[in-house]
Amino acid sequence: MADPKEAIKEKSMVIQKDMLAKQFHDLSKAKELGKKVVYTFVPGNLTELILSFDMLPVYPEINALQSGMRKKSAAYIREAEKMGHSEDVCTYVKCDVGMMLNGNIGPTGEQLPKPDLLLLSYTGCFTFLKWFENLERLYPGVPVAMLHTPYQEDGKITKDQTDYMVKQLNEEVIPKMEKVTGKKFDPAKLSKLMENSAKAEDLLVKILESAKRKPSPIDAYFAGVYYIGPIFTAFRGTESAVEYYTELWSEVQERIKLGLGPVTPEGELKEEKYRLVMEGPPNWTNFREFWKIFYDMGAVIVASTYTKVGGVYDQGFRHDPKNPLESLSRYCMGVYTNLNLPQRVDLIEKYVKEYKADGFLINSIKSCNSFSAGQLMIMRQIEQRTGVPVGFIESDLVDPRYFSYANIKNRLESYFQMLEQRKIILKQEGVAV
Repeated sequence: MADPKEAIKEKSMVIQKDMLAKQFHDLSKAKELGKKVVYTFVPGNLTELILSFDMLPVYPEINALQSGMRKKSAAYIREAEKMGHSEDVCTYVKCDVGMMLNGNIGPTGEQLPKPDLLLLSYTGCFTFLKWFENLERLYPGVPVAMLHTPYQEDGKITKDQTDYMVKQLNEEVIPKMEKVTGKKFDPAKLSKLMENSAKAEDLLVKILESAKRKPSPIDAYFAGVYYIGPIFTAFRGTESAVEYYTELWSEVQERIKLGLGPVTPEGELKEEKYRLVMEGPPNWTNFREFWKIFYDMGAVIVASTYTKVGGVYDQGFRHDPKNPLESLSRYCMGVYTNLNLPQRVDLIEKYVKEYKADGFLINSIKSCNSFSAGQLMIMRQIEQRTGVPVGFIESDLVDPRYFSYANIKNRLESYFQMLEQRKIILKQEGVAV
């Protein structure tokens, strides 16, 4: 199990912690600050638009994962199940509902304000619709704005789809934001925020793509969830996000210069034995123990799909200050959860090859249909296309009942033995590994 010693933290992690602490503190004081509050979701979020109206965003799934990491989610989930929510319901939802039933005390111990607007930007996860139905019942009378995002059925974003999205922004979302805040929409302010978004996105891509090096200076899954935090949530479009990613990129460059591997909670990874591509979200209730299994095996995640759930920036998308509403629309349609299964397979195949991965591993989440649907097909396709060994483990998002440390460790040990055996065979055949 994980060593109880204090986790190793870099300067960028401290900066991010302070950013999050301020965000939750500002939320707890929203009424005194005269700020309106909007509840919304991470995939396909409209953070720049929210900030252009000087509103404060709340992300229920971030509250849930933070509660999971702080060992608070189990009690919240039990409360929601007593209320009638099934064991099969997304545990993010149950954690969020349970938190609200217990006074809506956020992960930092400060009470979160009631929403002034519920903003649903639907992007490929049907659960979001049902989640908002629950929020609407919990907060009767709060206005709801829905932005329906077309699914990329044919793998392309068309002009008709973009026009449809912009129409909704102009006729449904923006008017409700104007009514809630009493402010007129300011396109120039939105464009200025998007300038910062593009700068941060450029830096994030450099950071993630640094994992193409050997050894990789980062872990793109466990550490990656920290890296994506500011840009996927309340800080995209802010100067503080640009400052954070500038500092993080500086740290990564230094690690590249020194030929160092990733920093983990257990310390620096001394030897990179295995390079993996990972599909699916991580487990949050036992996050450090989960990461330590990989650390002990010398395994580094060099690319992951979860770190694209709030934007697939490494495939070229950037928020465009010159076309802000069109840009928001294309962003919503392009996040990972809105890609069809062939697109996901193509992306993962590209990662395996470009990052020279030794294997592909799926962490299948019991209650997350948005990720779990099609994963066995994805696994077979990647094995056929790349020839690398594939692995499959199961856990959950924030329900500790579905994280079996011994079972996952045993499965991973068997998987890494398979990777090692393949390396031996390749060496015998004269193939560089």
